[in-house]
Amino acid sequence: MGGPCRPEATAARRFIATRRQSMGGRRAAFFTVFSNVFSAVLSIIPAAAFAMVAGLCTAVRVTFGVAFRVAFAVAFRAALKTASIDAVRVALTLALAIGFLAGAPGSAFAGGAVANTPGLHPAVPMPPGSARGANGGIPGFHAAPAVPSYASGTTAGGPVRTQPARMPFYVATRGNLTIYLLGTLHVGDPADYPPGQPFRPQILAALAASPILALELSPDDLLVSQDDVSKYGVCKRPCLPGLLPDPLWQKLEARMRGNPEALAEIRKMRPWLASLLVETYDSLSAGLQTEYGTEAQLQNVFLRWKGRRIVGLETLAEQMRAFTNLSLAQQREMLAQDLAQTPAQNVSDVQTLLHLWRVGDADAISAWESARTEKLSHDARVAASVDNRIVYERNRRFVSRMQQYVAPNKPLFVAVGALHLGGPRGVLQLLRQRGFNVDPG
Repeated sequence: MGGPCRPEATAARRFIATRRQSMGGRRAAFFTVFSNVFSAVLSIIPAAAFAMVAGLCTAVRVTFGVAFRVAFAVAFRAALKTASIDAVRVALTLALAIGFLAGAPGSAFAGGAVANTPGLHPAVPMPPGSARGANGGIPGFHAAPAVPSYASGTTAGGPVRTQPARMPFYVATRGNLTIYLLGTLHVGDPADYPPGQPFRPQILAALAASPILALELSPDDLLVSQDDVSKYGVCKRPCLPGLLPDPLWQKLEARMRGNPEALAEIRKMRPWLASLLVETYDSLSAGLQTEYGTEAQLQNVFLRWKGRRIVGLETLAEQMRAFTNLSLAQQREMLAQDLAQTPAQNVSDVQTLLHLWRVGDADAISAWESARTEKLSHDARVAASVDNRIVYERNRRFVSRMQQYVAPNKPLFVAVGALHLGGPRGVLQLLRQRGFNVDPG
């Protein structure tokens, strides 16, 4: 599946977003100094003062948004490696305090809210009857926990939709097993998540009914993913020009010429990660934002309920291998597809994908993307092998893990990239082959 609409590696996308934020203005300075400052705080802060520091960190968090969340996670992990026992105790207390003040449960904050979840938001109204356990017409629905206290974090400056996007949403049932499936976009438009109701009532009810939320990667894996992406995707010296045919490198260099900082970064990337960087820039040029990916919005709701668990359908190592095991020819094919069109044409395709996602038909999304890949492919055989590795093999792994997590009368809510769901080798069809009845939600 070609170009900026290809299903992406969650860890690599987060790595790219982090690197992009670190390139500019106050965020660059924040990334540079935060680790040292935080380590120093750990060495001198008395336990009794943690609340004051937590409040300060929360204020900084509001100012710097995602930059704070990522930098905090990296600095916190590094500081614990060298800290004394007393400092570790204080650090853990501090993390829990910040988690409380930021509106995230302690364990969830340490494991993933710091990576993906915006701050405090207004209450999310649940579907009629859901708080009393009514089924709302959704198979497998059972008594819901308390209503969450915040919604999606939408802070768009422009008009906001009065209704949430439809989104591809399906219900798979087999006997007393129920799997809810939501097709996501890892970058999104704030307008698709209205304050007070970021998702349709059917989706909110299904989320409330599910004790487990399954994402492509668990928040814990996503939290520590930066080192792995850097290890496997970034060279110590500029390597990309030597890994690409001259015409392809020249085309990429011309594409990035207006962004010298990004061009300097991309010179050190292996082709597969460079491809994802180009795709990410096209998505951002289409007006989408990493902070408003569907998964982050789901966690805003889900993490407020007690006794819930977020799991991954693949490990970080498995996701990384899907890309690092690509041959050089396959990596070049990925990048060639990204550069086959002008940036404006790629932006138009991203907007088309966003429109299809809002319509909510996974098979229509799959058919459109297959036709697009066929048009952009440089080598059809190599392109097909790329799709098999980064889409279809992962689809099979996703479905196997779903069956491990779902239990009788305990629905599982699954959220994966929308391009994984539809088509003859998509997740929905694989579930049908395993005896599930799959219907639109």
